[in-house]
Amino acid sequence: MPYIVRFKFSGGVEAASRLEDDPELERLSEKSPFKSEAERWGDEIYFELPIKLNLSGERREMEVGEVAYWPPGNALCLFFGPTPVSKGDKPVAYSPVKPLGRITEGLEDLRKVKDGEEVEVEIIKE
Repeated sequence: MPYIVRFKFSGGVEAASRLEDDPELERLSEKSPFKSEAERWGDEIYFELPIKLNLSGERREMEVGEVAYWPPGNALCLFFGPTPVSKGDKPVAYSPVKPLGRITEGLEDLRKVKDGEEVEVEIIKE
């Protein structure tokens, strides 16, 4: 069964995503809810996770609205537009990431999130 992940940022923005069913996400859901510090990199938000996931990166070119795991930073990434290394409108990750799912609510509102905001993450098995 897939996971619903809710993001609440300290600046007031809320968003949600639907992620694939993966044993590593089950481990992460056991830490839910948890808080982290959101970082901005162009139109990408990423934040460190409370446990290291055993997932490897697969690709750098992403679609707007995708959610992925970034192994070197042990971070979850929310892609909502171009990043500093993008050549066009599509997001491009800094290094290979593991795609996990898609943002289902609040995609446009993510532009309002500022670097350094606290994010509370709740993971619910569907």
